[in-house]
Amino acid sequence: MPDLPRAALDDALAIMRDLRARDAWDRAQTHDSLRPYLNEEMHELDDALRDGDDHAMVGELGDVLLQVLFHAVIAEERGAFDAGHVAGSLVHKMTVRHPWLYGERAGTDREPWEQMKAKGRRSIAEGLPEALPPLHRAHRLQERAAGVGFDWPDATGPAAKVREELAEVEEVIAAHGHDFPTHGVPSGDPGHAALEGELGDLLFAVVNLARKCGVHPSLALDKANAKFQRRFEGIERLAAARGIDVRTAGLAVLDPLWDEVKRGEA
Repeated sequence: MPDLPRAALDDALAIMRDLRARDAWDRAQTHDSLRPYLNEEMHELDDALRDGDDHAMVGELGDVLLQVLFHAVIAEERGAFDAGHVAGSLVHKMTVRHPWLYGERAGTDREPWEQMKAKGRRSIAEGLPEALPPLHRAHRLQERAAGVGFDWPDATGPAAKVREELAEVEEVIAAHGHDFPTHGVPSGDPGHAALEGELGDLLFAVVNLARKCGVHPSLALDKANAKFQRRFEGIERLAAARGIDVRTAGLAVLDPLWDEVKRGEA
């Protein structure tokens, strides 16, 4: 990236210390006040990674690094830890996670990470952030269960489980006359509660199938969302060109447009 300046990590750390000393806003920040900014920067970096935009990646990685160094400098001021401890934590974690490459076990067979972690974990959820998105949390829980041997040998079992859970969803729908409103469902409605439970089981089974196929469900759904958006925007363009009001046209009119957009992509 020749158009961007280069600097050492020590330079970045030095400017963070200077900002804390001389800028009122930076000096006023705390670990807690910075939490929303870290969350925002992580999402902006994720957008850059998804788009494959190298220029944006550099900027967004810099913003995430800013947050890391910000917290390290605040902790340094408190006498709790500093950036060296943060780097040391990373080095220690990486060497521990790769004993077949470093230390006394170098040259031995590789051991799956989740299997290694399970040896010191008291419960399946220990250490998982509460705020993890549900789809990613399901994936991580399944990975951890697999780390102690609770797993199918291949994708055949999860695929059968998906079919089983789908059948149970269809049974609930049939038992309630296929009549489930899309909004305004009373919280105590037994049919809705039963359907919610079965659909949750179905989603969990699909996540497990994706995991056994080596696909992360969050990435797969993100790409499916983008594909649906792209195709429906294609419907909107065709409809506008033909004088069709998308809001009132209905499925019988819009579905052929959907097929036309798909054929155009092919």
